[in-house]
Amino acid sequence: MPTPDSWQKSSYSSFGDGDSCVEIAPRPTHIAIRDSKDPALGTLTFPAEAFTPFVQAIRTGAC
Repeated sequence: MPTPDSWQKSSYSSFGDGDSCVEIAPRPTHIAIRDSKDPALGTLTFPAEAFTPFVQAIRTGAC
């Protein structure tokens, strides 16, 4: 499990709805993602090589 200081909040979290974003914790082999407003709900974990295609799919509306 990533340590509390290893989580990075999305750069889109800084204004207005700043608490309604995600946080990521990069690791050598995977990327962990959690809801920044309720981190206790759990995390999603992706293999590191799958994270960029996942984000690109979200940006293009493919998922």
